[in-house]
Amino acid sequence: MGFKCGIVGLPNVGKSTLFNALTTSKKAQAENFPFCTIDPNVGIVSVPDERLNKISEISKSIKTINAAITFVDIAGLVKGASKGEGLGNKFLSHVREVDTIIHLTRCFDSEKIQNVNKDVDPVRDLEIIETEILLSDLESLQKRLEKNNKKKLSSEEIIFMEECLNLISNGKKPEELKKKYSKVLVQKSALLSLKPRIIVCNVDEKSLPNGNKYSEACKKKFSDENVIIVCADIEDQIMGLQIKDRKDFMLESGIKSTGLDNLIKTGYRTLGLSTFFTSGPEESRAWTIEKNSKALDAAAVIHTDFKKKFIRAETVTHEDFVKYKGFNECKNVGKLRLEGKDYTVNDGDVMYFRVGS
Repeated sequence: MGFKCGIVGLPNVGKSTLFNALTTSKKAQAENFPFCTIDPNVGIVSVPDERLNKISEISKSIKTINAAITFVDIAGLVKGASKGEGLGNKFLSHVREVDTIIHLTRCFDSEKIQNVNKDVDPVRDLEIIETEILLSDLESLQKRLEKNNKKKLSSEEIIFMEECLNLISNGKKPEELKKKYSKVLVQKSALLSLKPRIIVCNVDEKSLPNGNKYSEACKKKFSDENVIIVCADIEDQIMGLQIKDRKDFMLESGIKSTGLDNLIKTGYRTLGLSTFFTSGPEESRAWTIEKNSKALDAAAVIHTDFKKKFIRAETVTHEDFVKYKGFNECKNVGKLRLEGKDYTVNDGDVMYFRVGS
């Protein structure tokens, strides 16, 4: 299990440049005119994890397999997208497929790069995106609650959707319903306004690393928690360097961590995800699961047969695995535990699953 992020924003805010940087590819066109990204570009990125590197080194693994994130560069929308303006309908259908939405907004002045609006106002731009998303959900809910379509829904789904419809119709966001209803029901609804979001402020080079008046306006409006500051152009330069040269460049530029690192950390926190590891001579691997998952659920992520034939999970913490150089010594010093199917997996656990034949 990984997670899928959709990069959205108005035309010419730097989506394709950021996508190219994050995926170290040049797949996405980065041209200076609206709608240069017609179909979504998809890139799968390994999640850097020093813990995995140390585990793999201790096990002398032939292969090291990181967890992965999928980034999708989705064509720019404009005001009226919910009514089909620009690439509206296509844009909104692609957004429904992602786990979290990265709202990229322009936070820099430039006469060289076209702007769809007369001036730079990231808060207004973000509100345009939010409005189009709410209008799209409104239309979707109205259709699903029509008499013929209503028959396909459970009573719980109908109550949930009617509450969502009522809130949106009255100009309110349905965010509060995420606490009232189950995560499964919320996800099944596929409502765009209920998807977790990360706001990324694309600033110019001189505004790194602390941002500028535009990014401050975003933080004030949308709170600091999920607001990240990047410079897509600089990020593209960093990711274009050899790994050994990146740290020197970042040190000189006063950048503590890359945009990719910040997005990964924020994405894991926003979606409530954690990582466990498996390790042996053949491979060491990182696996992504939901926080507080049970051992049985972790086993199923590896293979459905592991869940069906689960016996026990040999478990050590990442810290103990590194300190005592692997499973065998952890067992000798009493640090290896045998856990059952109801064990709550902790972030960083190194696990070996015993399964029946």
